[in-house]
Amino acid sequence: MLGFLEKYTLRPSEIVPADMQHLLAIGISEQAIQDALYASAIFQIMNRLADSFGVDVPPPEVFASGAARRLERGYYSS
Repeated sequence: MLGFLEKYTLRPSEIVPADMQHLLAIGISEQAIQDALYASAIFQIMNRLADSFGVDVPPPEVFASGAARRLERGYYSS
């Protein structure tokens, strides 16, 4: 699936029906493929918007501290 998503992201014009058939043949359901494509598309849109607007990505420490707070207090706590 990850190889397919890489192709979908970087070389979408190269995707052919055989790509989908391969995923189905190895046991990935149509729903799982569809879900992965939707998630990938959303991330692609978000990345392009962030790049267009010059959004700065915080350093890893900021993400780590936020994750620790969420684990401790939950995602929606104030």
